[in-house]
Amino acid sequence: MALPDRDSLLAFVAERGGPVDRKEIARAFRLKGAERAALRDLLRDLEAEGAIDRRRGRRFATGLPEVTVVQVTGRTEDGDLLACLAGRKGVPAPDIVVDEPGPGPLPATGAKLLVRLRPTGEGGYLARVMRRLTAPPADMLGVVAEEGGELVFRSADRGRNREFTLREAGGAEPGDIVHASVLPGERGQRRAVRVIERIGRHDGPGALSTLTLLEHGIEEPFPADALAEAEAARLPDPAGRADLTDMALVTVDDDDARDFDDAVFAEPDGEEGWRVTVAIADIASLVPPGSALDREAARRGNSVYLPDRAVPMLPERLSVGLGSLLPGEERPCLAVELRIGPAGALRGHRFQRGWMRSSARLTYRALQDALDGPDTPPPLAHLEGAFRALERARKRRGALELDLPERRVVFDAGGNPVAVDARDRLTTHRIVEEFMIAANVAAAEVLEAKGQICMRRVHDRPDPAAVEAMRSLLRDLDYPVSFGELQRPKQFNALLARLADKPFAALAHELVLRAQSQAVYTPELRGHFGLGLARYAHFTSPIRRYADLLVHRALIAALGLGAGGLEDESGFHDIAAHISTTERRAAAAERRALDRYAAALLEGRTGEAFEARIVGVQRFGLFLRLAGEGADGILPIAALGGEYFRHDGRRHALIGSATGRTFRLGDTLSVRLSSADPVSGGVVLALGEGG
Repeated sequence: MALPDRDSLLAFVAERGGPVDRKEIARAFRLKGAERAALRDLLRDLEAEGAIDRRRGRRFATGLPEVTVVQVTGRTEDGDLLACLAGRKGVPAPDIVVDEPGPGPLPATGAKLLVRLRPTGEGGYLARVMRRLTAPPADMLGVVAEEGGELVFRSADRGRNREFTLREAGGAEPGDIVHASVLPGERGQRRAVRVIERIGRHDGPGALSTLTLLEHGIEEPFPADALAEAEAARLPDPAGRADLTDMALVTVDDDDARDFDDAVFAEPDGEEGWRVTVAIADIASLVPPGSALDREAARRGNSVYLPDRAVPMLPERLSVGLGSLLPGEERPCLAVELRIGPAGALRGHRFQRGWMRSSARLTYRALQDALDGPDTPPPLAHLEGAFRALERARKRRGALELDLPERRVVFDAGGNPVAVDARDRLTTHRIVEEFMIAANVAAAEVLEAKGQICMRRVHDRPDPAAVEAMRSLLRDLDYPVSFGELQRPKQFNALLARLADKPFAALAHELVLRAQSQAVYTPELRGHFGLGLARYAHFTSPIRRYADLLVHRALIAALGLGAGGLEDESGFHDIAAHISTTERRAAAAERRALDRYAAALLEGRTGEAFEARIVGVQRFGLFLRLAGEGADGILPIAALGGEYFRHDGRRHALIGSATGRTFRLGDTLSVRLSSADPVSGGVVLALGEGG
């Protein structure tokens, strides 16, 4: 027998029901000689990514040991501590939530803890701290406040122990966001802090985003050597490149976009087929491998987009200047020509280094208005025609279709936030997405055919435990679903279609999302479950994602397209783990900033009534989403009344012991606002009339 693939090996280890050593695995798969050495390497890789764990006697098992050391990596959206196995920070692994941190201040990010783990039944673990292996946090971010005529410090952390005595204010006043250092103190006493840096007013322009960036360790300024290289950068010589300047390529982006890294063009091709060109900014020609720019881009991993600013992966001279496909400006590009059949099948593709000039900068709304108008120009009509073909292919393969509104902050002319609402989801968004997906597939196919290493975008199948948890909840909502009905993306789509007219339809989309595995970067070929694709890579956004720049370099090397190709293939697993981590960090920062702006808009509305839907149930209370406000809040269990409420984790409910009154995931309540804190992003609610 041949060396087992990753999934077969994991299945074998799981089926044994206990630890198994390498010799047993080798015997089971009849491996000999060099195959046994390859098995050792495969086991090492699986252990490094957290898929298996080494137990006593060099034996391996799926899952994590009951007692282990973890390292705090940050916070969940609910405010709980999030951790990973110590020494594996940034490596994809099951979620570990520290739900019992023990007495004293909460451990800081980076702290190591000895914990006892309990499986959640949803693919993750809950942890009870047995011993803290590092000291309490040395410094914190927060705001200065006044209490009883005295200054206090309130941490930006949404967890417990948020308030501290302020001993040395350093000139800070109530309402100032500050960086504070914890002073030595005796156990049992409220800790004290001193201000070491004043950041600005909590209600000042940009303060909430600045706080969020500091909290997540995201740096805005670029190092001097990277800035110097960006200033010295020049456009490459167009000689030898394909001349695309006469092609009516257009960029299509959001209203507030500044970096334009993709442009598209479509035209009919034969009998009802289409020829689509996707031109992507040739960042590889501007950022040499191993340069200071390259090192900084790799360290950042991706751009970060907050409501009022972007923290780019590359300096602005490149990200919004030389590297951006600005209208009317000649730019280098890496283009792929896609030949698409009438049913959306990808008949062929061809990559080339080109020289282009964007003919127009369109917004999604402007393109939508043009497509909806009576006289759509042929070049734009062709975009929709090619999209409809790709859409047919998408439906045929059953790609996952989730309706999850994206929040955005609306600012007035003075830069002040005035609302948090949902972004419009237009057909034009889907047009561009389908073109980008087709280009990404083409890139992955070429690199696989050439035997070239590829930084793939992988989305594994849902964890069976997570699917079972979803089934359990749907059953409790009186909608039983068999396990076999939730094995493929199109089956999830069919379920959502059947639930479309149910009161909990919006919740169903969130449940399906929660059941999915987290997409990651890896050089391994494992497919993309959500898109229903066997191979996939990110190719279309090299200005804002380092993974895409690596794919560009790999294509240049594999196809012999000149300078700037991939020079070093070592360390791809480490790079993949790092950029998967920076992507998650960016997403967490974006959510945190949105929460803070939403809380800021609610700050002066204490006592106001709202309709809200329960989106989370914990032992300590309910998480609710306020209708029309773009904000989530917590209703503490103490605010539910005098009776004792029992937490039923299986039913996702709180149940009153005396009255039997039940609060269940998906229920709608009338609530009123108790408090809103922009610094922490926390919103506290109470039951309203009729709640």
